Amino acid sequence: MFRAILVTKDDDMYQARLSEVDERALPEGDVTVAVDYSSLNYKDALAITGRGPVVRRFPMVPGIDLAGEVTHSLAPGFAPGDKVLVNGCGLGEVHWGGLAERARVKSEWLVPLPARFSTRQAMSIGTAGFTAMLCVMALERHGVKPDGGEILVTGASGGVGSFAISLLAASGYTVVASTGRPEEADYLERIGAKRIIPRAELAAPGRPLGKELWAGVIDSVGGTTLANACAQTRYGGTVAACGLAGSMDLPATVAPFILRGITLAGVDSVYCPAPLRSAAWQRLATELPLTGIDAIATEIRLDEAIAMAADLLDGKVRGRVAVRLAGG
Repeated sequence: MFRAILVTKDDDMYQARLSEVDERALPEGDVTVAVDYSSLNYKDALAITGRGPVVRRFPMVPGIDLAGEVTHSLAPGFAPGDKVLVNGCGLGEVHWGGLAERARVKSEWLVPLPARFSTRQAMSIGTAGFTAMLCVMALERHGVKPDGGEILVTGASGGVGSFAISLLAASGYTVVASTGRPEEADYLERIGAKRIIPRAELAAPGRPLGKELWAGVIDSVGGTTLANACAQTRYGGTVAACGLAGSMDLPATVAPFILRGITLAGVDSVYCPAPLRSAAWQRLATELPLTGIDAIATEIRLDEAIAMAADLLDGKVRGRVAVRLAGG
C-alpha cells in the first residue's frame, strides 16, 4: 500500500482525497518509481479542485511531475537505484501522476536525473522551469539576443514566470516583469527582473499596434495580455506563448505579424519530443542558478497539497511548490 491523492467522480460528485492505494492498482508501464518529490502546478490545482477539465480518466492520481528512484524496471535503459524524473507526458491527466508515493510509467518518458540536481531541486524546477527553458530556447531559435532589447515576462510571480526571469537574467537579458502582485516586487528583482510593470497595463484591450517595446516576450497568461504583448513587440521580435492562466482566447489582429514581422512561437511541455526534452533539462542543469531554485520554491507535505491547490488558483502562492513524498 502507498499514499496518494486520488481524484474520483461518481454521479457528478467530484472529489480529491488523500488515500491508501494498493500497488496492484498502478497503471501499466515498464518502470516503477518510488517517488521522492512531486510538485503542485496550476494544472494539478485544476485537477484537484475540479475547476478545470484536466482529468480525463477516473480515478486519477494528479501530479504532472515526479522525481525519485527506480525500484523495478523491464526497460534496458533503467535499473533499480537509478534516479529519474518525469514531467508532462499525460501524467495526472490520462496516466496516474506524481502526487503519490509510487508511480509506474513508460520508460520513454523518463529523463535521468541530472547529477547537479537533487530530486527536491528537480521538482522545485519541474514543469514550470522546464517550460521556461523551452521558452528561452524558442526566443534563441528566432534570433532574440541578450543585447537586443528588453524581454517581457508575464505572470511573473508564478512558476513559469519566476524561472523565466531567473534563466533570462543569468544569460544576460534585460527582463521586465509583469505582475498583478506589487507586493512581490522585491522578490522579482531579487531573482533578476530589472523593472516591474503592473498587470493592468496589459490586461485591458489595446490597439492592434502599440508602441514597440519588447525584443521578446515569454507569456503564460494568454487572452488580452498576450494580444497586447504581441502588439507591443518590436519589429522582428518573438513571443513565446506557453500558458493560459488568464484566458485561452486571443483577441488580437494580424497587424503585428504582417506589419512588424513578429513571430508567435507556441511552446508545449507535455508531449515535447524526447531530444528537445533532454536538451532542455541539460541546459537547466548547467545554466540555472541553484540559489534561484531556493528563492523560487516552497516545500510542503503530501497531506498539505489539497488545501494548497485552492490557494494556488486564488493567486495566493508565489513561485513553485515542491511536494515531499519520501519520509513524509
